[in-house]
Amino acid sequence: MLLVLDIGNTNIAMGTYEGRELGKHWRISTDRQKTGDEYGMLINSLFQYQGIEMKDIHAIIISSVVPPLVVPFIKMCERYFHLRPLIVGPGIKTGIRLHYENPRAIGADRIVNVVGAHEQYGGPLIVIDIGTATTFDVVAANGDFLGGVIAPGIGTSSEALFQRAAQLPRIELVPPKNIICRNTIQ
Repeated sequence: MLLVLDIGNTNIAMGTYEGRELGKHWRISTDRQKTGDEYGMLINSLFQYQGIEMKDIHAIIISSVVPPLVVPFIKMCERYFHLRPLIVGPGIKTGIRLHYENPRAIGADRIVNVVGAHEQYGGPLIVIDIGTATTFDVVAANGDFLGGVIAPGIGTSSEALFQRAAQLPRIELVPPKNIICRNTIQ
């Protein structure tokens, strides 16, 4: 079984794969203060709840946009899974050519998004990832990464709006009942 971890600024998405089939999956909060041991115990608890044993994992892949968490996760993998994870980063061979001025500057999240989307849907396509940042990445028919756009995510944008617009109250982000709203809260 393969364990994949995508360490984002706000959440860590995790899942297990048997071949090409996604098995169990989880989303936990990213906490830069947690140690590898704390993440190891948290993952072990999630596994136990789903009837998975850590020894069932034979390989681990990690993509991260939070550099301070890479080393704690490597240590966690080595200590609790007895495995050295594959880290998605500069120089990794994915089969996707990167048409980017500095390919080393592309976030690992964007790389795995493009590889996964092209594998599943082919190309050409636009891959949109809505998180702390919203990314729009363009993929050619042959799978080449052509570039993209990084914009503030929904939560990031609304937080900036609440901080800068004195008369707007902080509200919970929920889908509105109508597209055209008739009051400030909507």
